[in-house]
Amino acid sequence: MISENLFDKVLIEPVRNGADSLFVVSGYATAAMTFHHFETIKKDIKKQIHINLIVGMCPYDGMSLSNHKAFQQLATIDFPDFFKCSYVVNSPQVHSKSYAWFQGKKPVCGFIGSANYTQNAFSKNQRELLAQYDPKLGFDYFQSLISDTIYCTHHEIENYTEIYRDTYYARRKKEQLEKQGLQLITSEKPDLQDLPAVRISLLDNKGALPQRSGLNWGQRPEYRREPNQAYIRLPSAIYKTEFFPPRSVHFTVLTDDNKVLICARAQDNAKAIETPHNNSLIGEYFRYRLGIPSGHPVAKEDLVRYGRTDVDFYKIDDETYFMDFSVYARNG
Repeated sequence: MISENLFDKVLIEPVRNGADSLFVVSGYATAAMTFHHFETIKKDIKKQIHINLIVGMCPYDGMSLSNHKAFQQLATIDFPDFFKCSYVVNSPQVHSKSYAWFQGKKPVCGFIGSANYTQNAFSKNQRELLAQYDPKLGFDYFQSLISDTIYCTHHEIENYTEIYRDTYYARRKKEQLEKQGLQLITSEKPDLQDLPAVRISLLDNKGALPQRSGLNWGQRPEYRREPNQAYIRLPSAIYKTEFFPPRSVHFTVLTDDNKVLICARAQDNAKAIETPHNNSLIGEYFRYRLGIPSGHPVAKEDLVRYGRTDVDFYKIDDETYFMDFSVYARNG
Protein backbone atom coordinates (compact mmCIF):
# COMPACT_ATOMS: atom_id res chain seq x y z
CA MET A 1 0.00 0.00 0.00
CA ILE A 2 1.36 3.43 -0.98
CA SER A 3 0.42 6.59 0.88
CA GLU A 4 3.46 8.86 0.31
CA ASN A 5 5.25 10.12 -2.79
CA LEU A 6 2.44 8.80 -4.97
CA PHE A 7 3.40 10.80 -8.03
CA ASP A 8 6.92 9.40 -8.18
CA LYS A 9 6.11 5.84 -7.12
CA VAL A 10 2.99 5.38 -9.26
CA LEU A 11 3.52 7.64 -12.26
CA ILE A 12 7.29 7.98 -12.67
CA GLU A 13 9.12 4.90 -11.33
CA PRO A 14 7.33 2.48 -13.69
CA VAL A 15 8.78 4.44 -16.63
CA ARG A 16 12.27 4.15 -15.12
CA ASN A 17 11.63 0.40 -15.01
CA GLY A 18 10.80 0.22 -18.70
CA ALA A 19 7.06 0.94 -18.92
CA ASP A 20 5.99 3.05 -21.89
CA SER A 21 2.17 2.86 -21.92
CA LEU A 22 -0.33 3.78 -19.21
CA PHE A 23 -4.04 2.93 -19.09
CA VAL A 24 -5.91 5.14 -16.63
CA VAL A 25 -9.48 4.95 -15.40
CA SER A 26 -10.27 7.88 -13.11
CA GLY A 27 -13.52 9.32 -11.84
CA TYR A 28 -12.11 12.82 -12.26
CA ALA A 29 -9.07 14.00 -14.19
CA THR A 30 -7.53 17.25 -15.35
CA ALA A 31 -5.69 18.21 -18.49
CA ALA A 32 -3.14 20.08 -16.38
CA MET A 33 -2.26 16.79 -14.66
CA THR A 34 -1.81 15.06 -18.01
CA PHE A 35 0.47 17.81 -19.27
CA HIS A 36 2.42 17.81 -15.98
CA HIS A 37 2.89 14.05 -16.22
CA PHE A 38 4.16 14.18 -19.81
CA GLU A 39 6.50 17.09 -19.09
CA THR A 40 7.96 15.56 -15.92
CA ILE A 41 8.84 12.31 -17.68
CA LYS A 42 10.26 14.18 -20.65
CA LYS A 43 12.41 16.34 -18.37
CA ASP A 44 13.53 13.75 -15.82
CA ILE A 45 13.75 10.57 -17.90
CA LYS A 46 14.04 11.96 -21.44
CA LYS A 47 11.38 9.56 -22.64
CA GLN A 48 8.00 9.79 -24.36
CA ILE A 49 5.17 7.59 -23.12
CA HIS A 50 1.63 6.78 -24.24
CA ILE A 51 -1.25 7.74 -21.93
CA ASN A 52 -4.75 6.35 -22.46
CA LEU A 53 -7.30 8.00 -20.18
CA ILE A 54 -10.95 7.30 -19.40
CA VAL A 55 -12.74 9.95 -17.31
CA GLY A 56 -15.58 8.25 -15.48
CA MET A 57 -17.88 10.74 -13.75
CA CYS A 58 -19.11 12.60 -16.83
CA PRO A 59 -22.65 11.10 -16.74
CA TYR A 60 -23.11 12.76 -13.32
CA ASP A 61 -20.92 15.89 -13.46
CA GLY A 62 -20.38 16.56 -17.15
CA MET A 63 -17.05 18.12 -18.10
CA SER A 64 -15.84 21.68 -17.59
CA LEU A 65 -15.18 23.57 -20.80
CA SER A 66 -11.59 24.42 -19.85
CA ASN A 67 -10.64 20.79 -19.22
CA HIS A 68 -12.55 19.58 -22.27
CA LYS A 69 -10.84 22.01 -24.63
CA ALA A 70 -7.47 21.34 -23.01
CA PHE A 71 -7.92 17.57 -23.35
CA GLN A 72 -8.76 18.10 -27.02
CA GLN A 73 -5.66 20.23 -27.49
CA LEU A 74 -3.44 17.61 -25.85
CA ALA A 75 -4.93 14.88 -28.03
CA THR A 76 -4.76 16.75 -31.35
CA ILE A 77 -1.94 19.30 -31.08
CA ASP A 78 0.45 18.78 -28.17
CA PHE A 79 0.67 14.96 -28.00
CA PRO A 80 -1.41 13.62 -30.91
CA ASP A 81 0.51 10.35 -31.19
CA PHE A 82 0.82 9.71 -27.47
CA PHE A 83 -2.44 10.73 -25.75
CA LYS A 84 -5.98 9.43 -26.05
CA CYS A 85 -8.82 10.57 -23.82
CA SER A 86 -12.39 9.28 -23.58
CA TYR A 87 -15.37 10.24 -21.42
CA VAL A 88 -17.83 7.75 -19.97
CA VAL A 89 -21.20 8.81 -21.39
CA ASN A 90 -23.50 5.95 -20.36
CA SER A 91 -24.78 5.52 -16.82
CA PRO A 92 -23.87 4.43 -14.29
CA GLN A 93 -20.93 6.77 -13.86
CA VAL A 94 -17.49 5.36 -12.98
CA HIS A 95 -15.81 6.49 -9.76
CA SER A 96 -12.93 3.98 -9.95
CA LYS A 97 -9.23 4.90 -10.02
CA SER A 98 -7.01 2.38 -11.80
CA TYR A 99 -3.51 2.71 -13.28
CA ALA A 100 -2.11 -0.09 -15.47
CA TRP A 101 1.43 0.17 -16.85
CA PHE A 102 2.71 -1.82 -19.85
CA GLN A 103 5.90 -2.07 -21.88
CA GLY A 104 4.46 -2.60 -25.31
CA LYS A 105 2.10 -5.53 -24.71
CA LYS A 106 4.02 -6.74 -21.65
CA PRO A 107 2.38 -5.90 -18.28
CA VAL A 108 4.70 -4.10 -15.86
CA CYS A 109 2.72 -2.97 -12.81
CA GLY A 110 -0.70 -1.75 -11.75
CA PHE A 111 -2.21 0.39 -9.00
CA ILE A 112 -5.72 0.83 -7.65
CA GLY A 113 -7.07 3.05 -4.89
CA SER A 114 -8.46 6.48 -4.09
CA ALA A 115 -6.32 8.94 -6.09
CA ASN A 116 -7.92 10.64 -9.09
CA TYR A 117 -5.70 11.60 -12.01
CA THR A 118 -5.30 15.17 -10.79
CA GLN A 119 -2.33 17.10 -9.44
CA ASN A 120 -4.19 17.73 -6.22
CA ALA A 121 -4.65 14.01 -5.56
CA PHE A 122 -0.99 13.27 -6.31
CA SER A 123 0.33 16.12 -4.16
CA LYS A 124 0.70 16.60 -0.42
CA ASN A 125 -2.59 18.53 -0.31
CA GLN A 126 -4.67 15.35 0.10
CA ARG A 127 -4.25 11.98 1.75
CA GLU A 128 -4.69 9.23 -0.80
CA LEU A 129 -3.98 5.50 -0.93
CA LEU A 130 -2.99 3.31 -3.85
CA ALA A 131 -2.12 -0.38 -3.76
CA GLN A 132 -0.40 -2.55 -6.34
CA TYR A 133 -2.48 -5.02 -8.31
CA ASP A 134 -2.31 -7.03 -11.50
CA PRO A 135 -1.94 -4.65 -14.47
CA LYS A 136 -3.75 -7.22 -16.66
CA LEU A 137 -6.85 -6.72 -14.52
CA GLY A 138 -6.45 -2.95 -14.87
CA PHE A 139 -6.17 -3.22 -18.64
CA ASP A 140 -9.17 -5.57 -18.83
CA TYR A 141 -11.20 -3.14 -16.73
CA PHE A 142 -10.16 -0.28 -19.02
CA GLN A 143 -11.24 -2.30 -22.06
CA SER A 144 -14.57 -3.21 -20.47
CA LEU A 145 -15.52 0.48 -20.27
CA ILE A 146 -14.69 1.48 -23.83
CA SER A 147 -18.14 0.68 -25.22
CA ASP A 148 -19.62 3.21 -22.78
CA THR A 149 -17.21 6.02 -23.72
CA ILE A 150 -16.66 8.54 -26.47
CA TYR A 151 -13.41 10.22 -27.47
CA CYS A 152 -12.99 13.81 -26.29
CA THR A 153 -12.28 14.75 -29.91
CA HIS A 154 -15.58 13.38 -31.26
CA HIS A 155 -17.25 16.07 -33.38
CA GLU A 156 -20.60 15.50 -31.64
CA ILE A 157 -19.25 15.19 -28.10
CA GLU A 158 -21.68 17.78 -26.72
CA ASN A 159 -24.59 15.56 -27.77
CA TYR A 160 -23.31 12.81 -25.49
CA THR A 161 -22.16 14.64 -22.34
CA GLU A 162 -22.73 18.08 -20.92
CA ILE A 163 -19.86 20.53 -21.40
CA TYR A 164 -20.15 23.38 -18.90
CA ARG A 165 -18.59 26.79 -19.10
CA ASP A 166 -16.35 27.07 -16.05
CA THR A 167 -18.03 30.27 -14.94
CA TYR A 168 -21.28 28.31 -14.63
CA TYR A 169 -19.80 25.18 -13.11
CA ALA A 170 -20.37 26.37 -9.55
CA ARG A 171 -24.05 26.91 -10.39
CA ARG A 172 -24.24 23.32 -11.63
CA LYS A 173 -22.87 22.10 -8.30
CA LYS A 174 -25.33 24.29 -6.40
CA GLU A 175 -28.23 22.87 -8.42
CA GLN A 176 -27.15 19.33 -7.59
CA LEU A 177 -26.97 20.12 -3.87
CA GLU A 178 -30.36 21.86 -3.91
CA LYS A 179 -31.90 18.77 -5.51
CA GLN A 180 -30.58 16.83 -2.51
CA GLY A 181 -32.58 19.11 -0.18
CA LEU A 182 -29.87 21.50 0.96
CA GLN A 183 -30.83 25.17 1.46
CA LEU A 184 -28.18 27.31 -0.20
CA ILE A 185 -27.77 31.07 -0.29
CA THR A 186 -28.21 32.41 -3.83
CA SER A 187 -26.03 35.30 -4.95
CA GLU A 188 -27.36 37.93 -7.34
CA LYS A 189 -23.87 38.59 -8.73
CA PRO A 190 -22.76 37.17 -12.08
CA ASP A 191 -20.93 33.87 -11.72
CA LEU A 192 -17.63 35.34 -12.81
CA GLN A 193 -17.74 37.99 -10.12
CA ASP A 194 -18.28 35.31 -7.49
CA LEU A 195 -14.85 33.84 -8.19
CA PRO A 196 -11.64 35.10 -6.50
CA ALA A 197 -9.92 37.40 -8.98
CA VAL A 198 -6.78 39.52 -9.40
CA ARG A 199 -5.87 42.21 -11.92
CA ILE A 200 -2.29 42.09 -13.21
CA SER A 201 -0.65 45.00 -15.02
CA LEU A 202 1.31 44.24 -18.16
CA LEU A 203 3.39 47.37 -17.51
CA ASP A 204 6.34 47.75 -15.14
CA ASN A 205 6.38 49.72 -11.90
CA LYS A 206 7.08 52.94 -13.81
CA GLY A 207 4.12 52.49 -16.12
CA ALA A 208 6.18 51.50 -19.15
CA LEU A 209 6.00 48.30 -21.20
CA PRO A 210 9.37 46.50 -20.90
CA GLN A 211 11.15 46.16 -24.26
CA ARG A 212 13.03 42.94 -23.43
CA SER A 213 10.89 41.18 -20.82
CA GLY A 214 7.24 40.41 -20.17
CA LEU A 215 5.39 40.43 -23.50
CA ASN A 216 8.71 41.28 -25.22
CA TRP A 217 10.86 38.60 -23.59
CA GLY A 218 11.71 37.13 -26.98
CA GLN A 219 12.93 40.46 -28.38
CA ARG A 220 16.57 39.51 -27.82
CA PRO A 221 18.09 38.69 -31.22
CA GLU A 222 21.58 38.39 -29.75
CA TYR A 223 20.34 35.30 -27.85
CA ARG A 224 18.54 33.97 -30.94
CA ARG A 225 15.26 33.83 -29.07
CA GLU A 226 12.00 33.17 -30.87
CA PRO A 227 10.59 36.74 -30.95
CA ASN A 228 7.12 35.76 -29.68
CA GLN A 229 8.45 34.35 -26.39
CA ALA A 230 6.71 36.05 -23.49
CA TYR A 231 5.53 35.75 -19.91
CA ILE A 232 3.18 37.59 -17.55
CA ARG A 233 5.02 39.16 -14.62
CA LEU A 234 3.40 38.76 -11.21
CA PRO A 235 3.84 41.50 -8.61
CA SER A 236 5.03 40.42 -5.16
CA ALA A 237 1.59 41.14 -3.69
CA ILE A 238 0.32 38.23 -5.81
CA TYR A 239 3.22 35.79 -6.16
CA LYS A 240 3.72 35.68 -2.38
CA THR A 241 0.14 34.45 -1.93
CA GLU A 242 -1.53 31.12 -2.77
CA PHE A 243 -3.74 32.57 -5.50
CA PHE A 244 -1.75 30.68 -8.15
CA PRO A 245 -0.41 27.14 -7.68
CA PRO A 246 3.20 26.60 -6.57
CA ARG A 247 5.97 26.45 -9.13
CA SER A 248 5.86 22.68 -9.67
CA VAL A 249 2.16 22.61 -10.63
CA HIS A 250 0.77 23.12 -14.14
CA PHE A 251 -2.62 24.77 -14.52
CA THR A 252 -5.17 25.27 -17.26
CA VAL A 253 -6.14 28.79 -18.32
CA LEU A 254 -9.34 29.30 -20.31
CA THR A 255 -9.48 32.71 -21.98
CA ASP A 256 -12.44 35.01 -22.57
CA ASP A 257 -12.19 34.28 -26.32
CA ASN A 258 -12.40 30.54 -25.69
CA LYS A 259 -8.74 29.59 -26.09
CA VAL A 260 -6.79 27.27 -23.76
CA LEU A 261 -3.28 27.74 -22.37
CA ILE A 262 -1.45 25.25 -20.15
CA CYS A 263 0.64 27.40 -17.83
CA ALA A 264 3.12 27.23 -14.97
CA ARG A 265 4.99 29.65 -12.78
CA ALA A 266 8.67 30.32 -13.45
CA GLN A 267 11.69 32.48 -12.61
CA ASP A 268 12.99 33.51 -9.18
CA ASN A 269 10.24 33.51 -6.54
CA ALA A 270 7.91 32.04 -9.19
CA LYS A 271 7.11 35.60 -10.23
CA ALA A 272 6.14 34.85 -13.84
CA ILE A 273 3.45 32.91 -15.67
CA GLU A 274 4.63 31.11 -18.80
CA THR A 275 3.51 28.37 -21.18
CA PRO A 276 6.23 25.75 -20.54
CA HIS A 277 5.43 23.57 -23.54
CA ASN A 278 6.21 26.52 -25.80
CA ASN A 279 7.17 29.90 -24.34
CA SER A 280 5.94 31.63 -27.49
CA LEU A 281 2.28 30.74 -26.98
CA ILE A 282 1.54 33.62 -24.61
CA GLY A 283 3.32 36.09 -26.88
CA GLU A 284 1.45 34.82 -29.93
CA TYR A 285 -1.82 35.01 -28.05
CA PHE A 286 -1.46 38.65 -26.96
CA ARG A 287 -0.15 39.75 -30.37
CA TYR A 288 -3.21 38.20 -31.97
CA ARG A 289 -5.54 39.97 -29.54
CA LEU A 290 -3.73 43.28 -30.08
CA GLY A 291 -3.83 42.92 -33.85
CA ILE A 292 -0.09 43.23 -34.40
CA PRO A 293 2.10 40.94 -36.55
CA SER A 294 3.53 37.74 -35.10
CA GLY A 295 7.03 38.32 -33.78
CA HIS A 296 6.64 42.11 -33.82
CA PRO A 297 7.63 44.03 -30.65
CA VAL A 298 4.68 45.03 -28.45
CA ALA A 299 4.53 48.72 -27.53
CA LYS A 300 2.57 50.39 -24.76
CA GLU A 301 0.70 52.25 -27.48
CA ASP A 302 -0.61 48.91 -28.77
CA LEU A 303 -2.16 48.16 -25.38
CA VAL A 304 -3.58 51.68 -25.04
CA ARG A 305 -5.08 51.50 -28.52
CA TYR A 306 -6.60 48.11 -27.68
CA GLY A 307 -8.19 49.53 -24.56
CA ARG A 308 -6.38 48.05 -21.56
CA THR A 309 -2.90 47.54 -20.13
CA ASP A 310 -3.74 44.74 -17.71
CA VAL A 311 -5.34 41.31 -17.56
CA ASP A 312 -7.69 39.66 -15.06
CA PHE A 313 -7.33 36.14 -13.67
CA TYR A 314 -10.24 34.34 -11.98
CA LYS A 315 -9.54 31.26 -9.87
CA ILE A 316 -11.97 28.44 -10.59
CA ASP A 317 -10.05 25.76 -8.67
CA ASP A 318 -6.44 24.87 -7.90
CA GLU A 319 -5.75 23.72 -11.46
CA THR A 320 -8.13 25.90 -13.49
CA TYR A 321 -8.26 29.65 -14.15
CA PHE A 322 -10.17 32.04 -16.38
CA MET A 323 -8.15 34.84 -18.03
CA ASP A 324 -10.06 37.90 -19.18
CA PHE A 325 -8.38 40.35 -21.54
CA SER A 326 -11.61 41.76 -22.93
CA VAL A 327 -12.03 45.52 -23.07
CA TYR A 328 -15.50 45.12 -21.59
CA ALA A 329 -14.02 43.51 -18.47
CA ARG A 330 -11.72 46.49 -17.93
CA ASN A 331 -14.37 49.13 -18.49
CA GLY A 332 -17.38 47.23 -17.19
